[in-house]
Amino acid sequence: MLRCRRTVVRAVPGCPSPSTDSASLRAGRPAPLCAARSIIKGFVLMVSIVAAHAYAQDSGPVPADGVYNMLVGTYTGGKSEGLYVYRFDTKTGAATPVSVAQTVNPSFLVVSRDRRFVYAVNELPGDNGPATQRGGISAFRFDAARGQLTFLNKVSADGNDPCYLSLSPDEKHLLSANYSVAPDPGGSFAVFPLQADGQLGASVLTVHREGGGPVKGRQDSSHIHSTVFSPDGRYLFAQDLGADKLYAYRYTPGDNRGPVTPTDSGDSGYSQQKAGTGPRHLIFGADGKHAYLTSELAATVSTFDYHDGQLKLVQTLSMTQPGFKGAVAAAAIHLSPDGRFVYASNRGDANEIVIFSVDPANGRLKKIGHQSSLGKSPREFAIDPSGNWLIVGNQNSDTVYVFKRDQQSGLLDPTPRQQFELGSPADFKLVSPS
Repeated sequence: MLRCRRTVVRAVPGCPSPSTDSASLRAGRPAPLCAARSIIKGFVLMVSIVAAHAYAQDSGPVPADGVYNMLVGTYTGGKSEGLYVYRFDTKTGAATPVSVAQTVNPSFLVVSRDRRFVYAVNELPGDNGPATQRGGISAFRFDAARGQLTFLNKVSADGNDPCYLSLSPDEKHLLSANYSVAPDPGGSFAVFPLQADGQLGASVLTVHREGGGPVKGRQDSSHIHSTVFSPDGRYLFAQDLGADKLYAYRYTPGDNRGPVTPTDSGDSGYSQQKAGTGPRHLIFGADGKHAYLTSELAATVSTFDYHDGQLKLVQTLSMTQPGFKGAVAAAAIHLSPDGRFVYASNRGDANEIVIFSVDPANGRLKKIGHQSSLGKSPREFAIDPSGNWLIVGNQNSDTVYVFKRDQQSGLLDPTPRQQFELGSPADFKLVSPS
């Protein structure tokens, strides 16, 4: 049985607290002229936000030589020192080490659209740490031409075990999903202001969720695993692995209640998923009309129809092959650059990348292939901007493999073009050096 849900919101001192009262949004209607001006202004803002959001998914200008920077986040404490930079050649699939910035457990990264700044979680305290310890978010200046990172500052994640970062469409805020291994304080997400020099301010809003699910040891409390903006930049979706829910919020940076406010949609602003499935990561399709979700505990990929802040479940497919009886743990999910294929990683005993084709008519998926990651626990992976390669990191075997990708069939060549050792690789981001 699911426990009761309660939302705790902390705002900046002196600012009005966020409210869930939708009546205040409907109160008062502007005069016709003001309304017209508001509509025009809103339309221009919406267009700019959509354009900005679309560009946020870009890796930057295509280098003449086809060589990108590849940033790799890791778990430290073993063979890793922190956040690594490689040169990745999209013509050959070769990765060459350039530099490393020492920081603790930078297991997830995000890069600013101008490629001048990199933000990384410091995922603490982990399974064995004290529940009183908060994780952190670190900011770095990035010299993309030289492949060098310079530490700027670090702030508290305002929660335990930050595991996911996202930039707001206007790039004024950074959001952190705090998974929280410990039931107290439980899962949350926090919103941080971004300064002009790339540094992070302390969180201006923290939304804490409560609840749980039927899987003992994994769903004893809320576990927010990702925060994802809609293609139009107007909505934010927070995936709660612990409570089997997808929470929906409006992004309202100009609202005096805070930059993120609850929606009125659905049942109290969330979409309930099947009990015990554990929703983890969400992405949107190329047309912006569909979304795809990995559910970690069930090892499934679900398809949703999307419209104006509403997600409607239309399909769920198993990631495992017929007859598979081992442990499963779905993780990352990514779209190919041309939008024709979806890829998802499955850990546990499966340790593979599962490949789906996308039906352009309705966004539905069809499972077309499986590729072993050739290691243990493929947490994250990336498809390079050219679409020629898929790079996967095996967290528990300290290896990275580069697979050649057939852009027509979507399948991967089972013989990797390159492999190299790296301690506990956890995330990959490719960005142009220019």
